[in-house]
Amino acid sequence: MFEELKKSIDKGLEYAFMTTDKLTKAAKEMAKENNLTKEEAKKLLDHLVKKSEETKKTLEDNFTELVKTTLHKMNVPTKDEIKTLEARIKKLELSKKPVAKAQPKVVKKA
Repeated sequence: MFEELKKSIDKGLEYAFMTTDKLTKAAKEMAKENNLTKEEAKKLLDHLVKKSEETKKTLEDNFTELVKTTLHKMNVPTKDEIKTLEARIKKLELSKKPVAKAQPKVVKKA
């Protein structure tokens, strides 16, 4: 029983990362093995594609959140923070008035 459960889980994970073409082929094979009607086979394929897309999206979201959290913990500035600083620097550089060079004073001896 445990081995069958492991195989089902492994197969489910495998399906999650299949392309639509591979899912279609797998659905056809499962439909044939289980004597499914065309309607049932279509529903199976739709289910596999939907679950695959949901799983990919969930994994992508989880991975993105993990990366953000890790970068935050490492105190790495975000792209927006860098752009804000660049804008402030540019503003400061533009507002800086050129300093006139002081002319040396000529001291006359009496």
